[in-house]
Amino acid sequence: MATMEECRSALDKLSDNLAQADGKVRTAAGLDRSLSCHITDLDVTFKGRLTAGRIEVADTVAGPPPEKAQIRLAMTGDDLVAMVDGELHFARAWGAGRVRLEAGILDLVRLKSLL
Repeated sequence: MATMEECRSALDKLSDNLAQADGKVRTAAGLDRSLSCHITDLDVTFKGRLTAGRIEVADTVAGPPPEKAQIRLAMTGDDLVAMVDGELHFARAWGAGRVRLEAGILDLVRLKSLL
């Protein structure tokens, strides 16, 4: 099971990857939205923003997200680390129910190029 530190490191790596992206991925990552990532097996939520092509984690709270972010992710820590490391494809994990993504329809359309 991935630790909280490994999950935070994975989010930082994902943020770095988004910042270096170009084309449609860069455009999609350019959203300015509140973001939460609930790590289900650790029962912890990373809260922050997707802004200027980066993920900025502002806080970590125990349990599920206390308020509804505009973009909400939920998965195990192992799945987060595996996705960021390129070992798990997001669409397959989402289709299998291993990852949950909730957002407004327009955000989902823009985010599909990230996934």
